[in-house]
Order: sequence, then structure tokens, then C-alpha cells
Amino acid sequence: MFQKNKRIALLHYWTSRYLLTLFIGLAIISLISAAWIRHTTFENRLEMMAFLADETVYRLTDTSEPNGIPGFIGDRERFTMREIDPILYVVDTAGNILTSNRPVPPDRVKNIASLLDGKEGIAKITDEQASIQYVVKRKIESNHKLMGWVLVMEKSDNLTRVNQAYGQLALLIGALAVLGWIAIYFLSKRLAYPIKQVAKAAKQVQEGNYTIDLPQDSKEEEVYELVTSFENMAHKLEQLEKTRTELLAGVTHELKTPVTSISGLLQAVRDGVVTGQDAKEFIDMAMVETMKMKTMVGDLLAFNQFAVDAIPVKLEVVNVNQLLRDAVMQWKVMQEEERVDVQLHLLEQAVMVQADIVRVQQIMTNLFTNAKQAMDNGTITITVMDQGATLAIVVKDTGDGIPLEDQAFIFERFYRGENKKYTIRGLGLGLPLSKMMAQSIGGDLRLIESDTSGTCFEFVLQKATTS
Repeated sequence: MFQKNKRIALLHYWTSRYLLTLFIGLAIISLISAAWIRHTTFENRLEMMAFLADETVYRLTDTSEPNGIPGFIGDRERFTMREIDPILYVVDTAGNILTSNRPVPPDRVKNIASLLDGKEGIAKITDEQASIQYVVKRKIESNHKLMGWVLVMEKSDNLTRVNQAYGQLALLIGALAVLGWIAIYFLSKRLAYPIKQVAKAAKQVQEGNYTIDLPQDSKEEEVYELVTSFENMAHKLEQLEKTRTELLAGVTHELKTPVTSISGLLQAVRDGVVTGQDAKEFIDMAMVETMKMKTMVGDLLAFNQFAVDAIPVKLEVVNVNQLLRDAVMQWKVMQEEERVDVQLHLLEQAVMVQADIVRVQQIMTNLFTNAKQAMDNGTITITVMDQGATLAIVVKDTGDGIPLEDQAFIFERFYRGENKKYTIRGLGLGLPLSKMMAQSIGGDLRLIESDTSGTCFEFVLQKATTS
């Protein structure tokens, strides 16, 4: 029994179906061709019989010939055509056979007489054996007087017999079928090869090996796109896998560091290693480390909650100019040193947007903090641009920029670039969390450009709808 969902090889699947389609098409062509050959042969042989009758009439009425029945009529070989052998009769007006190209059976005289109806042309008759015959009739006239008839007869089976043509047709169709099968086989094999390679590479990736080598010489656009897309996906998965591997070590290290510091500071106070004012400073330092750890844990919780849409968004209609002034002011207040200049370019007229004030402030704070970390002393420029139904808040800094190889991954969770990995503590959730918050309020956060002269982000907000 065949299994309903049995999987078969792509080469076998398409080859069998292409062959079935090819054979059906060739069978239809064969039937049509055979019918056309049969009909054409029949028409041509009738025309040959008509030509024979006309030639005979011409010779009988040619005045340059001696009187009497020409001797050429009795030459049977003269009237034997290819694959047919028609009977030629010359009869008088009463239907009596005067001569023929072969012996005349006694019972044929009556049958010949019955064919004379005064009309020339081609007639279809049926004899006593139910055999169908065709007869070509031509008048013999001299000085506009009917002298007799020329009759050329042949069986229908002989007129339509085309064995040699059928054999040639069968040979041609067979050759086309073989050539078609060969072409289909190699084309299907060529198509199946890169797909097999991609399937093999998929198993390789599944086993954790991301070093794949797929053929890049496919001329078919769809196959080439499949191969290149899979390779790009494999490279990205390799990068993500590397990031996740580093994440475990990074999170462990980032959480272990403040815990170790807190433990050491508190143990020093407990054991009396430090006393008085020093002890108070140790406790303050332990509190700072506690706040850092609390912030990192809070980032993890916030990201997970946004990832599962567990945090409700409170949209309000607010003035974008005032919203940005408050966000800048709030960030500046938290900075211990003023080594970054913030320039704010607002709209000339107040424009209202739909936004969650808390989330917008979180996004802007993260962008400002990242900009500050990218430069020792520099400028952060915030520009608001009207884009019709949306507003774009462009945040540009004068820092060192994001390396080109890191730009494609900055919105990936837990990803940290090489420049920040060993210099700035964190979990790599700032930009992914900011992008998720921006999208949760109907906007978006995109990297516009980044090079050695600075980095530019675009934060899009929806304008408030007016009733």
C-alpha cells in the first residue's frame, strides 16, 4: 500500500510528472498527426485517381492518336501507383465495358452500369461484401457528343493505408520522447542539486555547525536567492549564537561583579576593617553597586515584559516640544558632570502627538546615555521634523560611531559591540528595549547612519488625530 504522505525525492517527483505531461502531449500530437496524415493521404490519392482519369480521357480524345482503344490502358504497370492499384474502366454510354487495365469479372458489368448517373465527380459506393470503394467518373466527349465514360475505382482501405508514414511518425515521436526525457532529467537534476545542498546545509546548521559552503553559480534567479538568503541566515544565526554564548558569560559577570563588591564592602564593615567615616563610605559604595544590579535586573524584567506584551501602554496627546524639553531636562539632572552639550531644535509651532510620556522619556534617556558613552566631550543634537502623519525626532552625536560590522545587530537583544563589551558594563538591552517601546506606541526607532564623525538615530512618533 502507498503511504498518503510518503516523501519522494525532488528529482523523481518532477521527472515523473514532467514525463507524464510530455507523454500525454506527445500522445495527443500523435493522434492528431495520424488523423491528419490519413486525411491528407486520402485526399492526395483521390487527386491522383482523378488525374489518371483525366489523362485517360485526354488520350482517348486526342485526334493525333489512331482510332480505336489505345493500347496503354492495358498496361497495368502504368497505372500502379505507390501503395494503391486502382482499376480503370472505359465504358460506352450504355455501361458496357470496352476495356480495362485488368480482367473484368462477369458480375462487374451490371455494377458498372449502375454507376452511370450522368454526372462527373467522385462517388462513394458499397459492394456486395460491404466494402467501401471510391470511383472517379469522367465523360468521354467528341464534338460535344457523349461517347462513353472513364471510371477509376479503388477500395477505401487502400486509399487510407499509410503504414510507412505511421512508422515514421512513431519513430519521430519515440525520438522526441527520449530526447524530452533526457532534457527533463538533466534539468530536474540541475534544479534539485542546489535544493539538496540547502537541505544538507540546514541539517548542518541544526547540528550547530554554521560553516556552510553552497554553490553560487545558479543562473535561476529564485534558486540563487534561496541559496544566498540561506547563507545570510546561517551567518546571522552564527552571530546570534555567538552573542547568546557570550550573554551567559556577560550576564554572569555583570551580576557577579556588584555582588562581589557588595559582599566585600559589607564584610569589611562587619569585621571592623573600616570604621567611622570610612565605614559609612563603604556602605554608600555598596548602595551604589546595589542600584547598578537593580538597574540590570530591571532591564531584564522590562525587556521580557515588553517581549510578551505584558506592560500596558498609556497613550496621551502631548505637545512634542514640551515632551522633548522635559526629557532633556530630566536626563541632564541625572548627569554628575556636564561634559556633553545638548542642542534642541524644536518645531516653530506646537504639534500634538500620541505617545506614552514615560516610554518616550525612557527611549530618549537611553539614546542620550549611549551618545555620551561614545564621546568624551561632544554635542548631542535633537532635531524635530514634520513628515506629514508622523514626526521624526533625529538624535545625532559627535562620537566615534558604531563599527560597520556591528550596525546590523545593534537592535538584537543582548548584543554588545566589541568596543563596549569590555569598557562599559551592561546587558545589551538598551536599544532593543527602546525599539520595542517605540513600536508599542505606534512609532519606530531606526539607525540612520553611523561613521567616525558620529551616529544618527531617528525616533518616529504618530501625530495626534483630530476629531
